[in-house]
Amino acid sequence: MTLPLFKELTAPNGKKFNQPLGLFINNEFVKSQSGKTLTTISPTDETEITDVYAADAADVDIAVKAARAAFLNPAWCDISPAERGQLLYKLADLVQQHEEQLATIETWDMGKPYTVAKAEDLAESVNVFKYYAGWADKVEGRTIDTGPNKLAYTLHQPVGVCGQSKTHLIFTKKTYNNRFNKMAAWKLAPALACGNTVVLKSAEQTPLSALYLAQLVKEAGFPPGVVNVLTGYGKTAGAAIAGHEDVDKIAFTGSTATARHIMKAASVNLKNITLETGGKSPLIIFEDADLEQAVKWGHVGIMHNMGQVCTATSRILVHESVYSQFIEKFKKETAKVSVVGDPFSEKTFQGPQVSKQQHERILEYIEHGKAEGATLVSGGTPHGEKGFFVAPTIFADVKAHHKINQEEVFGPFVVIDKFSTQEEAISRANGTQYGLGASIFTKDITRAHRVAAKLDAGMVWINSSNDSHYAIPFGGVKQSGIGRELGQYALSAYTNAKAVHVNLGTVL
Repeated sequence: MTLPLFKELTAPNGKKFNQPLGLFINNEFVKSQSGKTLTTISPTDETEITDVYAADAADVDIAVKAARAAFLNPAWCDISPAERGQLLYKLADLVQQHEEQLATIETWDMGKPYTVAKAEDLAESVNVFKYYAGWADKVEGRTIDTGPNKLAYTLHQPVGVCGQSKTHLIFTKKTYNNRFNKMAAWKLAPALACGNTVVLKSAEQTPLSALYLAQLVKEAGFPPGVVNVLTGYGKTAGAAIAGHEDVDKIAFTGSTATARHIMKAASVNLKNITLETGGKSPLIIFEDADLEQAVKWGHVGIMHNMGQVCTATSRILVHESVYSQFIEKFKKETAKVSVVGDPFSEKTFQGPQVSKQQHERILEYIEHGKAEGATLVSGGTPHGEKGFFVAPTIFADVKAHHKINQEEVFGPFVVIDKFSTQEEAISRANGTQYGLGASIFTKDITRAHRVAAKLDAGMVWINSSNDSHYAIPFGGVKQSGIGRELGQYALSAYTNAKAVHVNLGTVL
């Protein structure tokens, strides 16, 4: 199929925009070498939005060569850190200027409610680019005093060509999505602030916002090849990036199963890796908790973004003394707040799941829950006749060994059970392969800190759920990932520390 490189699209909200359809390599949109394409589908009504070109290994190789040339190009490698910062500030301004178009694309392409895409995701993307723009001239080495006969210092230098991916579909057929604009900013901003170059692969289910962002990168003034954006299938483009011998680093957000394959592929040249993978985050409610707040935060913690959040607090553990009361309140809160429907409507809280495959996968987990003997409190069915909607689903009396308690569902699907003691709560919370986030609700601040220290999690929220900030590190332990994104911590993932020893007087 032969496509134009740009196409004017009119979204369901009437917004018109010029959508790139080509691969973005060397600051130009180009056709894929094979001419192959992929089709992106609106999850709201199952209609085709458009086709875009799909990269394969040949395109990846071209993009990596462009990124390597840019990394060595004085137009990028010899500019001052302050100049890199100014380019990021310019990109932040452009994202803000185009926030309506980008939010529209996110809503149309992945089903995220428009109000959330604009007010939360786009706003955070702007802040992330600005935050790392400020860090660009503050990546500093150290001098180390080892005595009068030596000067020793360190240089923090860019890693090189970074392959970055926001997808759960590189090697598997599991399909997920999560705030692509925000994820792209999380990955691009620190890499560029440190002087690296990037080959970014978008999620194949939602390729449009990444391509739109690419044209803003060019407009901001980044030299050719510094940022390259590819759309394509994980099993071809994604695998080629992970295994490419001239890619120095991989940063991936997606499933734990896919991350294992990426680690194997990355071993070809011992790539530096950052992995933010799956989660099954617990939310613990002690007997003294403010139950009204626990209900509200618990609802947001799992139902936000249609449950398609890696850190979603999808396991709720409630002290037996308030267990029945919590379930009743949580059920009422879900019925009141989780308005399911058109994501362009201001009334909508929950749009569709990102794809038909994910929609079907959630329904399969519902059947598992029933078969395992858990109590279906509410939901458990598709919603509506068109689109990939799932009614918000609550299971109670879920035991530690149940499949729905152990595996990441990635949907508006929560499991609840009770505990008797603090020790039991900690044991149950830590009883999965994951360790991304965890939440504690209690008025006893001493207990809160003690429990937080014992939880297997990269992030712990006390009396809230899924709080995040671009200045605070984000990541997990166990099989929830390696390394950290956001904050100053992310910079270490995109620099190499070089030690320099200067002889000032030692004579052999």
